[in-house]
Amino acid sequence: MSWIQFIIETQASEIEATENLLEDLGSLAITLEDNADTPLFEPPLGTTPLWQDTRVIGLFDQQCDTQLIQNALRQKFGQQTPIRFEILEDKNWQTEWMKHYQPIQMGQRLWVCPEWQTPPEPDAVNLMLNPGLAFGTGTHPTTALCLKWLDQASLAQKTVVDFGCGSGILGIAAQLLGCAQVYAVDNDPQALISSRENATLNHVEGKIQVFSPEQVQALHDKEHFQADVMVANILANPLISLAPMLASMTKAGGDIILSGILEQQADLVIEAYRAYFDDFEVKAEGEWRLIHARRTQS
Repeated sequence: MSWIQFIIETQASEIEATENLLEDLGSLAITLEDNADTPLFEPPLGTTPLWQDTRVIGLFDQQCDTQLIQNALRQKFGQQTPIRFEILEDKNWQTEWMKHYQPIQMGQRLWVCPEWQTPPEPDAVNLMLNPGLAFGTGTHPTTALCLKWLDQASLAQKTVVDFGCGSGILGIAAQLLGCAQVYAVDNDPQALISSRENATLNHVEGKIQVFSPEQVQALHDKEHFQADVMVANILANPLISLAPMLASMTKAGGDIILSGILEQQADLVIEAYRAYFDDFEVKAEGEWRLIHARRTQS
């Protein structure tokens, strides 16, 4: 079965009206896409992040009256707004997205491979991942920076905390690269499920424990738990607010890896951690920065 999709290029102020009109015309699904390669970072609480320049895509049954829909859209937007429609051939959409994920090498030893792919280097450290469950596939620079740091680190006998674990990719990588124990932490229950499933997929479920932030804080308070390596790949503002907590959970002389930081945010993050860490080092990939530092002796 084929489908018809109408594509309207519009501004953020017109998105809601465009969605309403498409629904009135019988659209089965509506998708919003960035039309100008504009990233969205940390929108204010209570707001819905929208691109200023947006493609609104309405999906219709192949039997729809394309002329009627086009006339209605033109009546609403006039001749200046780019509007087009195209035939969308039916595919197995449950598996179509898999084509976009290929094995990726991270550093010298580590490969990240979708679970349905055969690892290209069987003798490498191969991390098998189901990318469909939560953020963290290795393709984003923030994750890649962390994976490359872990790849070159000496992790034997060390305890690692993956704070903001998402899919569990960083904690699993640390385990496969030789660390003794991983604590994966996230406030999203789906991320904790995903981390467990990906740990099982990589046969390291016995050495990775998952916690909510409240649970790991309770463990720290009760048992004075601390990590040799603290990895937090989230965003700059949460990293800044979490500085006292993450510092208290990092052993003296231990490493902290902070990622999810834009170039212009790096100095602010460093300043938030300067009271607890020294020997700061910054690594870059495009506009993104990773900060590595050493916990001061206290």
